[in-house]
Amino acid sequence: MKKSVLYTSFIALFAAIICVGCLMRIPLGPVPIVLQNALCILTGALLGGFLGAAPTALFLLAGLIGLPVYAGGSSGIAVWIGPTGGFLPGYLLGALLTGLISGRPCVEEKKLSWKVTLRITLAIFAGMVILYVPGVIHFARWAAGNGKIPAEKSAFAYTMGACVIPYLPGDLLKIIVAVPVALKVRPVLAQYLYSEKK
Repeated sequence: MKKSVLYTSFIALFAAIICVGCLMRIPLGPVPIVLQNALCILTGALLGGFLGAAPTALFLLAGLIGLPVYAGGSSGIAVWIGPTGGFLPGYLLGALLTGLISGRPCVEEKKLSWKVTLRITLAIFAGMVILYVPGVIHFARWAAGNGKIPAEKSAFAYTMGACVIPYLPGDLLKIIVAVPVALKVRPVLAQYLYSEKK
């Protein structure tokens, strides 16, 4: 019973943190620079496993039912069908993959090893990469369906230039910041969530 309350509390806490990330939105063409993608991936790394995707799922549900928690305070189904809508399920996919690769945090991770560091780094990197897949596919379909692709460009070239290439440096920076945060916080969370004393 106590464990279930802890799980629920941490899921709600991290979902709230992701929601607050909606305040950071920098316009850059049809796809803005946001912080929420990194927060979803980081949450996946911190909680680990399937639990790592739960806060992102809660955040997505909150926005879907109308709470202004998506980037820039937006919400609703209109965001899902808009140009950036594919990135929303991408957040969930990325958080899930990151959590599964990271695995459940444990107290022993306080003693950093190259294996743990490599696993967490790969998990966060993989999560940031995979979230692009549904986002890019949806954006390409949206752009083609709305006549946004210039005649001289292919759908692939336009999509890469509009929602991938300009964001790679920023996403690399997010990964560089997220890895040490995850390595530091994971063993602390493990004391609360997975310690045999709880």
